[in-house]
Amino acid sequence: MGFPEDWLIRDAAGNLYGMTEAGGNSNLGTVFKVDPQNNETVLYSFGGQPDGANPFAGLIRDTQGNLYGTTFQGGTGCGIVFKLDANGTETVLNSFTGEADGCNPAARLVRDAAGNLYGTTVVGGGVFELDESGTLTVLHQFTGGTDGGTPLGPLLRDAAGDLYGTTSEGGRLLCTGGHRAGCGVVFKLTP
Repeated sequence: MGFPEDWLIRDAAGNLYGMTEAGGNSNLGTVFKVDPQNNETVLYSFGGQPDGANPFAGLIRDTQGNLYGTTFQGGTGCGIVFKLDANGTETVLNSFTGEADGCNPAARLVRDAAGNLYGTTVVGGGVFELDESGTLTVLHQFTGGTDGGTPLGPLLRDAAGDLYGTTSEGGRLLCTGGHRAGCGVVFKLTP
């Protein structure tokens, strides 16, 4: 395994779960578990197409022990949203096309009580919702202007369903070194 990314999550038994950007059977990344006795198990090894490649973000876990995450590449080429069950079986929930749905998710997902997943794509700069039936809805597509562009960080969701996040570009224009560039924004999306 190589290049662990983002953060770890922990279950009630003390097992830690995470992902690596590289390593595994095809050197395209893994999902792994480390038990309380420090024994490591590779739960899944990404193969590129159609199952995803190069995960950059952390995992989330539901009450049944299923793991959810994204890969930056693979699928149809622009990354995927996946579910990994307790047996290590992967289900591709969405494969990004790079069109209106964006490309290259790079931040961990958030999940609501109904099982809907929310995340962002770097290229095409959008915030998306993926419902349990597999329908992806783009909630907002950043223009790169005052609303921001290129979201890289994870979303936060409050009890009212509002989503908060940041973009690494766009926003107010600053003049530095003769270049005009936006330095990003903090945003809120309401349901």
